[in-house]
Amino acid sequence: MVLDHILHRLQLQHSEPCRASEFGQLGFMEWLGSLAADSDYNQQAMMAYEKALPFRRTAPAIAVFCDLLVASTRMPLQPLDISLPNPHRRGGGRARRMLH
Repeated sequence: MVLDHILHRLQLQHSEPCRASEFGQLGFMEWLGSLAADSDYNQQAMMAYEKALPFRRTAPAIAVFCDLLVASTRMPLQPLDISLPNPHRRGGGRARRMLH
């Protein structure tokens, strides 16, 4: 299931809080893109929220994901404040080797 994969990846993100927002937004966009065209959005959002809720306190990116799910179902509908992350260098191979 796509949602399980997204939540797993969001749990693995142990970076600084500003990056948690980026990862949570990316997870939300990926989840949104995975929905079938004829699905009931509110029902799918509630199911995703219920599945993500147990991890909300321990994974900041999942908290952002949950906040976006809730905001997307509020009435009246409002535009969501989401965007792709700005591209920037993150250290490349040297930074990855230092993590291990």
